[in-house]
Amino acid sequence: MTRHQGPIPEPVAQLQQELNQWRSTNRPRTRLPEPFWNAAVELARQYGIYQTANPLRLDYVGLKKRLVGLQNTQRKPRAKRTKAAFVEFVAPHTAKPDEWVIEFESSRGSKMRIQGKAAAPLDWPALLRAWHEVEP
Repeated sequence: MTRHQGPIPEPVAQLQQELNQWRSTNRPRTRLPEPFWNAAVELARQYGIYQTANPLRLDYVGLKKRLVGLQNTQRKPRAKRTKAAFVEFVAPHTAKPDEWVIEFESSRGSKMRIQGKAAAPLDWPALLRAWHEVEP
C-alpha cells in the first residue's frame, strides 16, 4: 500500500533543498547536524511526521522520537510524593470504653480502618508499618 504524497509545503521544500546541499558536500552516513533535526521537528509539528520525514529522506522513527521526546520534556514534572508529617489518632466520642477504632489514611488517599472490642492492640506502630509496606 503506498501513501499519496501531495504537494510539498514550501518550508519543507526549503529544508529539503538545504539538506540536499549538505548531503552533497558530506559523506554518506554522516550524522545529521542538530539544527537540521530541530528544523525537521518544528516542521513535523506543523505538517505531520510522515509529510516531513518522507520528502526530507529522514528516519521516520527517529523524527517521531525527537518530536515525542520534545513534547515530554515540555510537560509539567510530576509532584513528588510526600510522607505524612504526623499521624493523628482521634477517638470517637460515642465509643464505648471496651471498643476501639484505629484508622490510617495515606497521602494518596487510601484508608484502612481496624475496629475491635476489648483491649486495643498494643503494637499499632507495627500495624502502620505493615500496612505502609503493602499499600499499592
